[in-house]
Amino acid sequence: MQPLIDHARSFRKQSAARSEEFARLAQGQSPQALFITCSDSRVVPALITGARPGELFELRTAGNIVPPYASGHPTGEAATIEYAVEVLGVADVVVCGHSHCGAVGALVRGDDLTSVPAVRDWLTQAAPRPDGTQDDPAVAQAVQNHVLAQVLRLRSYPGIARRLEDGRLRLHAWYYEVHTGTVLAHDPDTDTFTAL
Repeated sequence: MQPLIDHARSFRKQSAARSEEFARLAQGQSPQALFITCSDSRVVPALITGARPGELFELRTAGNIVPPYASGHPTGEAATIEYAVEVLGVADVVVCGHSHCGAVGALVRGDDLTSVPAVRDWLTQAAPRPDGTQDDPAVAQAVQNHVLAQVLRLRSYPGIARRLEDGRLRLHAWYYEVHTGTVLAHDPDTDTFTAL
């Protein structure tokens, strides 16, 4: 923890030299995209995309799960998605899964999660269970299938559906390889993930 504290202290000093940039950020935000990804510490959206402060609105959940939309039972995830689309007016939404995902791996393997009941119950929202090979440590195919299921689920959100229909919004399915740094994007025409 100490290196993180030390960096936070030095960041404050470095920030003084970038005071104009930070003053602009204080005026509000207008991010280019909503980036939905896993909580995994190895997945860093700004590192992957090169985004600067204010350019990405992030939603991070275990397994980059987008819960089903239920207007009578709001969730933090639904509120984040709604705010990004309805208030901030993002033009793009990216759902980015990653290799070696513990959440998707647990689903594929059917791991016993009784010792972590909140995790177990959260992962039930990933349905359908992603297809994939249990012996693949990267769980690549399963994660890619899972990402596509989450993109499909986003389409049921009213604000997303409206903006897709009138062309104000684009959805993207990405797969990030932790071990190579490669980002693959789903091509709907060929139904394959290919390197960006």
